[in-house]
Amino acid sequence: MENKIIYLEGDLPKNLKFSKSIAVDTEATGLSMLRDRLCVVQLTDGKGTIYVVKVNPPYNCPNLKALLANPKIEKIFHFARFDVAMIKKCLGVDVNPIFCTKIASKLSRTSTDKHSLKALVKEMFDVDLNKDEQTSDWAVPHLSEKQIKYAAGDVEYLHRIKDILIEKLKRENRLEYAKDAFKFLPTRCALDLNGFGEDDIFAH
Repeated sequence: MENKIIYLEGDLPKNLKFSKSIAVDTEATGLSMLRDRLCVVQLTDGKGTIYVVKVNPPYNCPNLKALLANPKIEKIFHFARFDVAMIKKCLGVDVNPIFCTKIASKLSRTSTDKHSLKALVKEMFDVDLNKDEQTSDWAVPHLSEKQIKYAAGDVEYLHRIKDILIEKLKRENRLEYAKDAFKFLPTRCALDLNGFGEDDIFAH
């Protein structure tokens, strides 16, 4: 069944209800946590509807912020390190709890170095994600249909990927490593935002 995509500008509706977990991704003006800014937040609870929210400074989006800050709802990301940092920097929100499919993939799929979302979707579902819009201008006032569809695709499969990776982590007795890594992510993001992005603080 094809997902329904809802495009919103500014914020989520006030009375929108979500279940115990949502898949989340972001689009920004670039890939620098220090230089660039948040432009889009896309999310889904995996039940058939994907919300693509266009956000702009001063980020007056209380409903979106409340959802991302809700400690009772797990947020599933792919490469959470970037998304969580951008949400903290631009929205002022501490995101928790977190599940990162990229970390889970690196801990459980050690026979490969292919851990991109595109690679996981291809391997697990035999679907080729179209990444043509990845480097498009996300700061435009209104997103194009192609941008909206691209943004939706980045969260469409995350719930199912998470379920598959959890089984692999359990099989290799690495689930607790993953959970501990997820708990450390907010601290890792704080270090990134304070200029320690490339420093290995555990090195001699």
